Amino acid sequence: MQKIRDVIIIGCGVVGAATAYALARYDVDVLILEKENDVSSGTSKANSAILHAGYDPRPGSLMATLNVAGSRLSKTICHDLNVPYINCGSLVLAFSDADLITLESLLERGRQNGVEGLEILPPERLFELEPKLSRHVKGALLARTAAIVNPWEFTLAMAENAVENGTTLRLNEKVTAIRKVTDGYEVETNQDVHRARFVINAAGAHADTIHNMIAPPAFRIIPDKGEYYVLDKSEGTRVRHIIFQCPTPLGKGTLVAPTTDGNLIVGPNNELTEKKEDTVTSARGLVEVKERAFKSVPSIDFSQNVRNFSGVRAATEIDDFIIGEADGSPGFFDLAGIKSPGLTAAAAIGEMAVTLLAGRGLALTPRVNLVTKRNKIRFNRMSVEEKKTLISANPDYGQIVCRCESVTLGEVKAALHSPIPAVSVEGVKRRCHAGSGRCQGGFCGPRVVEIIAAEHGISPLDVPLDRAGSTILIGRTKGGDA
Repeated sequence: MQKIRDVIIIGCGVVGAATAYALARYDVDVLILEKENDVSSGTSKANSAILHAGYDPRPGSLMATLNVAGSRLSKTICHDLNVPYINCGSLVLAFSDADLITLESLLERGRQNGVEGLEILPPERLFELEPKLSRHVKGALLARTAAIVNPWEFTLAMAENAVENGTTLRLNEKVTAIRKVTDGYEVETNQDVHRARFVINAAGAHADTIHNMIAPPAFRIIPDKGEYYVLDKSEGTRVRHIIFQCPTPLGKGTLVAPTTDGNLIVGPNNELTEKKEDTVTSARGLVEVKERAFKSVPSIDFSQNVRNFSGVRAATEIDDFIIGEADGSPGFFDLAGIKSPGLTAAAAIGEMAVTLLAGRGLALTPRVNLVTKRNKIRFNRMSVEEKKTLISANPDYGQIVCRCESVTLGEVKAALHSPIPAVSVEGVKRRCHAGSGRCQGGFCGPRVVEIIAAEHGISPLDVPLDRAGSTILIGRTKGGDA
């Protein structure tokens, strides 16, 4: 007889992972279905990496409430799960008298939303904090609670914790149909059929497709692409805060910000696209980003660019998050339209999902022997004595694989045998940063392929770059041993 689970979560981006993390505190049988070969494979790994303070959303909206709550929860989660987090604060720049009026509006909106530590700074104080800003700036809104985070590790850490606490994760399972049955829902995938009392739709850019499988159309995802630069660590101290321009109806605008790894991130632009997975970058889009960024920080050295990427926002025609039970489908809940500040709000969205499930009858008995902490070795951040002790215990940590980031063989192996093991070169990169440096895997990439093949017992020809089917090697040379 087919097992009936308590909850099925569709999608394991940051919202799905946060929901699983929140549910894992209770004795609940949860299954996550993710169509890719890893978690955090969509927008959750391709964004600005910002935990917003919460001054921008309209007061009274879900975005406003969940942004502020999520910001506080995220700080605690990052501490507990050993995720890189820096409370650097943000600045919204004003370039005109009209912008100064906008800053006053944002200040008042932020206060209504319960954001602490907001202040409008005159130019003289602003340039003391950020001397490399454009001298055309007339003032700025300082938001002290804004922070930067490693977004894919934030997602991965919550998903790993959920798995360690009993959640089942099934990768490479694309949902193809959903049916209402007597005791809940039947969810069919490309591999299997699953049943559960409740279903959570956290499918990101595909949330409308999943919703429409079981309920009348209620919203439409309108893919909105943003392109970015990641600059070398030599540019990482160009600014110390997250630098925004005044928001527009299209979003929070092009930002310049440090990253938790010491790089500088610049972007995004806004471009509507018909494809939900259109992550191609363009010369035109990147020129647009560069020109906008120069308005804020004219001295940025874009010759130090090490990588470009783009992400697709799951925007809808509704100017708010869409969270609630689908019409005519009791026990089926949408967590949809989670665009910015979605990363910030994710932890609070997860908590809200638990409340909604409890309201529909899900029993929440606290889990016994709950795992609450996550250990993570980062060799390049250890002292000399700590490194010596570690290498004595495990010589694999004495072999450097990635020279740019000083990532060791021990860290790569740990990524391949973690609660959610990496199966691709990019999966390793997301877990331990091998290939994240100046050469972007030019030196360590072949070695990482070799290690993945050896540790997983597969041919190097079967090691993907990232998603399933993203081939690196296409064949053997004559007489080769691969």
